[in-house]
Amino acid sequence: MALTQVKLDATEARVSAMSLPAGPGWLSEAREDALARLRAMGLPGRRDEYWKYTRPDTLANPEVTPAALFSADEATVFNDVDRLRIVFVDGVFDAEASDDLEAEGIEISRLADIDADIHWAKGLYGVLETNGQSPVERPLAALNSAFATDGVLIRVTGKVSKPVNLSYLHASETSDAILHHVIKLEEGAELTVLENGPAAARLNKVMEVKVADKARFHHVRTQGRDHERRAATHIFARLGEESLFKSFTLTANGVMTRNECVIELTGDDAVAHVAGACMGDGEFHHDDTVFITHDAVNCESRQVFKKVLRNGATGVFQGKILVKEGAQKTDGYQISQSLLLDDDSQFLAKPELEIYADDVACSHGSTSGAIDETALFYLRSRGVPEDQATDLLVLAFLAEAVEEIEDEGLREEIVGRLQGWLERRRD
Repeated sequence: MALTQVKLDATEARVSAMSLPAGPGWLSEAREDALARLRAMGLPGRRDEYWKYTRPDTLANPEVTPAALFSADEATVFNDVDRLRIVFVDGVFDAEASDDLEAEGIEISRLADIDADIHWAKGLYGVLETNGQSPVERPLAALNSAFATDGVLIRVTGKVSKPVNLSYLHASETSDAILHHVIKLEEGAELTVLENGPAAARLNKVMEVKVADKARFHHVRTQGRDHERRAATHIFARLGEESLFKSFTLTANGVMTRNECVIELTGDDAVAHVAGACMGDGEFHHDDTVFITHDAVNCESRQVFKKVLRNGATGVFQGKILVKEGAQKTDGYQISQSLLLDDDSQFLAKPELEIYADDVACSHGSTSGAIDETALFYLRSRGVPEDQATDLLVLAFLAEAVEEIEDEGLREEIVGRLQGWLERRRD
């Protein structure tokens, strides 16, 4: 289908304001291919089916909407975790603030430093993103593959003893960061990746993750407290036989956030869990868009998303489970729920199932409602003040999503952050 003139003009305006980064031949070719895909599909518009609930303007415009810097009055998340820390400031690697990138069982390099014609990422950069463009186009991801200037390339050959923490700092009110990470887990390897911080006034991030047979990948992410930030993030993952992929995201504040996750289960007995807990107040728009494809036998997927909204905040969930022909014994579960703390907020949901196999167990559900008045009355009748009782019910509502984090210490860290957010709002 030919692009409208409006889309053509918007895409060329964005592209003409940028230039393709330099790199070795294979990387330049991948970037040029991504640019060609972007021009063919055009930047997202409000008329696009998967953008009808979220205005893409500020994510796609050439100009960056300024975002005021936020000075946190609490310790940085994951500070008490023994981790390998990699720091980016406004999308640029900060060597002085980062740890030594050497560790047993893991190989880490920077996208900005790649100048060799032979590199293990040669067959991966942009590959999962390209595959994830069908059947739903994801133009902001193609924009990222074309113009990303930095990011990490991580190859894991064994069980890494401590997590890799990608920490994103925001230092300029008009920063426009484009980061692209590639992670490859070899057979039987295991890695935990932690992400935290606002990153920039506007962030476009892609993470491509290839999980080989019997490998295990854990991902826990918190999206920072800078309220005026805007972000479009994408995770593209491919799972091998008996592999595991688990991702959890906590989002508190941010005027515009779009998190996309596209997962392919291509090996038998693979498991993929994607979960999120979101808390928004006021001018806040948060969109989780998930697409999971079952293309193997006896695989399991879970999508668990909970959103707490108040003072006119908006939450969006678009989730799909696609079961291909021959993907028998699929177990697919999807739940999206919102808790609206006032009459001004809204939750927009589009759950989907598309199944071409006959021996499956798939379900989806979506609900939206207010605080349970009976439960609130019960707590208050036992002496719990109303604000504290409300907070307890909110935490109970979010618990199913938080429980998707396997590591108990990380789970407690996330619960502490949720409690802190609620206490600040109460004050």
